[in-house]
Formats: sequence, C-alpha cells, structure tokens
Amino acid sequence: MRYSLDDIETFLTVMELGTVTAAAARLNLSKSVISKRVSDFEATLGAALFRRNAGRITPTEAALRLAERLRPALGELVAATESAAWGMDGTTSLRGSLAIAAPMSFGTLYMSPVLARFAAAHPELELRIDYDDRVRDLSREGFDLGIRVGDARDGALMARKLCEDRQIVVASPDYLAHHGTPLTPQDLRGHQVISYSHMPDAALWQFRQGGRVVSPQIAGRLTLNNGEAMRDVAIAGLGLAVLPEFIAAPALRDGRLVPLLADAGTRALPVMAVWPPVSPMPAKLRLLIDHLAAAFAGGAPWK
Repeated sequence: MRYSLDDIETFLTVMELGTVTAAAARLNLSKSVISKRVSDFEATLGAALFRRNAGRITPTEAALRLAERLRPALGELVAATESAAWGMDGTTSLRGSLAIAAPMSFGTLYMSPVLARFAAAHPELELRIDYDDRVRDLSREGFDLGIRVGDARDGALMARKLCEDRQIVVASPDYLAHHGTPLTPQDLRGHQVISYSHMPDAALWQFRQGGRVVSPQIAGRLTLNNGEAMRDVAIAGLGLAVLPEFIAAPALRDGRLVPLLADAGTRALPVMAVWPPVSPMPAKLRLLIDHLAAAFAGGAPWK
C-alpha cells in the first residue's frame, strides 16, 4: 500500500472545505491535480471516499471515519517535523504556515500590527490571516488559531485569555437631543436601536439588575454585520447601539458618541485566543500565542 503525505493532505482538505474547487484554491493546485490525488488515494486504499453526482461530492462513511483518525495523526506528524526543522532551542527560523481567523474590526484595528511584528520576526513563516465577524469553524475551515471576543462557544477548543473588553450602550448627542436619554434598560422601549446580524438582540442587549440578567424589549429598523458600521450609523444619529469599547472608544473621547446606562451592568467580554487541540503543539503556534499574550499583557490597549 503506497500513498504520500500529499495524498492525505489533499483528502483532508477536500473533506474540510467540501469541494475540489475550494481545495484547489487552498493548496494552490489545479482541480485536475486534486481530483487525481483523491482518485489515486481511493485506488490505493481500495475504498470509495466520495460519492460523485452531477459535479458534487459527498464523503462516504469510510471517509468520515478515516478523516477522524488522520487529522490528529497528520497534525502530530507536521508538528514533529516542524519542531525538528526549527530546533527546540529556537536557533533556527520558524517554517511552514499558520492560518489565523479574527473578527473584522478587532483584527484591522488591533491584530494587524501585532501580527505584522510576528511576521517580520519570522520571515520564513507563511501567514494566512482572515478577518470576518462570523464565528469560524477552525478545524473544518483549516485555521490554526482564532481570536474570539466573548466566551469560546466550542468547548473542544483550547483557549488563552488575552484581555477583556466591556460592551457600552452609546448614542450621538443629536439623537439624544431629539429622542431623550434612557436612564434604565426599561427606558429603551420606544427608542430606535441598531442591531447586529451576528447576534440576536436579546443576547446583545443584556444588563445586570438586582443580581439577574435582563433583556429589555427593543425595536429598530437597522441591522448591520460589522461593529464599525454600527458605530458610524450611531454617530449619524440613527439610533442607540451596543458596541465593544475597542470600537466605541475614539468616538467617546471626542464626543461624537455619549455612553449610556453606565450603572446598568453591561457585560465585560474576554478577548480569547482559541485553537483546536493538537499534541504536541507546533512550536510556531505556541510562539504565536505567546506573542499575542505579550502584546496584550498590559491590558486592553484602547483603554
């Protein structure tokens, strides 16, 4: 039985991304090369790994079982070889690649300079950085590390807290002059609020009162998928918004936005580095996490 690591990596990439086209783009190969590798791997194993129908492929039961065992095995093999190539004493440059997912606004405002310093320190290491407010499935989408603002929702992920960020209710002075200032969460009824498409209003607009969490009834006509866009709409006087402090801070400092309901107990959210468990941890991933932790060791830089 003869097969190569390229065959295994190609098979797992097709499994993760779901299409030959996406796997070809990820691996920077032609679709014909991807298809041939998968076919050769199937022939070597003597088992069908995908069902093909009208240009679509779906994994077989054998493929699902095989991928479950191969993913950690390949991860350990890559970690072992990269550690040997790098040298456990760190005397050789990091090699290989790392894929990182982070929220759009946090990424562009605070992650980019930190990652740029890491890239400059390790010129032989390839970095793939994806900024998107959607919560990414790290394992399925091939990411080594993710940054999450808020509690990690996947208990299977490893996590390291970098700092904390508080959620703040804000509005523009113009909006408050025309619509009044809410003094309690219950006063939000009747106000226009700006919604966030990646989180239900009931989860976003939460406050602590009398030892319990309350989600007041709210309504609005504007829904956006990015915190900076929400901030700009609030500055324009179109409604109230709940924003992370790292987004709201500059507009609060110069008076374009006003903080509201300071005594109502809005949430403080952890900023976390999360990653799929892998043993042994690759040196490049361990050093990246340490680099991020050092960058935020002094607390939230926007404060």
